[in-house]
Amino acid sequence: MSNPVSVLSGKVAAADVTVSDMGLQGMIALRGDLSAKSLRAVCTKLTGTTFPDQGQIAINGQNALCWMSTDEVLLIVPYGSVRSALDAIAKALNGQHHLASNVSDARAMIMLNGPYVRDVLAKLAPVDLHSDSFQVGDFRRSRLGQVAAAFWMEDDQTFRVICFRSVAEYTFDLLAASAKAGPVGYLSGN
Repeated sequence: MSNPVSVLSGKVAAADVTVSDMGLQGMIALRGDLSAKSLRAVCTKLTGTTFPDQGQIAINGQNALCWMSTDEVLLIVPYGSVRSALDAIAKALNGQHHLASNVSDARAMIMLNGPYVRDVLAKLAPVDLHSDSFQVGDFRRSRLGQVAAAFWMEDDQTFRVICFRSVAEYTFDLLAASAKAGPVGYLSGN
């Protein structure tokens, strides 16, 4: 049996804004009735978070719960605990219409950290990233260049980005090029 590895193999591009592979991350896409108490309960129990509002993410250490759409959330848990989390979801939602999928190996997570991190993403995504519009805890599904991606702001200098594994190298290189090009100066105040 082979050992799982991150598609980016720990890649880092250092500049004023550093772009880093986050390694293996456990991710479960869960579709169902988001107003159902049983669904909300199992999600918050597995992640140790509150249930996020539309366009939000709730974070507790390595765990997170992301609002993806009106009928979907993404649970982020340690890579090694995905199987037990899926079992807990199946047990809690037994008899209730839902779909829980392990998407860990189909996705990659990249971290951006630095003083003009908003500028790096704003050059690539059609999202208003000004501090009046995008805050810590906001979560968006959008595009970066030509690929689908989701991202959120952890603190004033840190974003995390999720993309499909098949375009992880492109996404990483795109983010690294944007960081290397420097700030635009509008969003970061530089």
